[in-house]
Amino acid sequence: WDNADFSRGVGTTFYQEFHTLNTAKPPFVRDVEAKIRRYLRSSYSAAWTLKITWEKAPAYAARTDTRRTNTYQAILTTDGFRSYVLMLYQEGGMQWDYTRLPATNVLIGYT
Repeated sequence: WDNADFSRGVGTTFYQEFHTLNTAKPPFVRDVEAKIRRYLRSSYSAAWTLKITWEKAPAYAARTDTRRTNTYQAILTTDGFRSYVLMLYQEGGMQWDYTRLPATNVLIGYT
């Protein structure tokens, strides 16, 4: 989530929290569980999930370009013992012009 710049009034951030330890699970949480089971071949039942969406986020410094924006999500989830992060990007990947960013070591993902 490097250097998104909302200072020019372009873009929005949303979040939604799901407590599902003792409640019925909405389709979104069931989908997250299915992805974890599929990709990690692990049994998983979420107790808590947080979905964060950055919509039409311009890169820093937005004063130079607010036309190239990105929409992306991070989904944080845990069963109380194991925790996972799913990172989802808009169709076509990141749209920021990385050659114009202050940092030269640009990377999508996390370490």
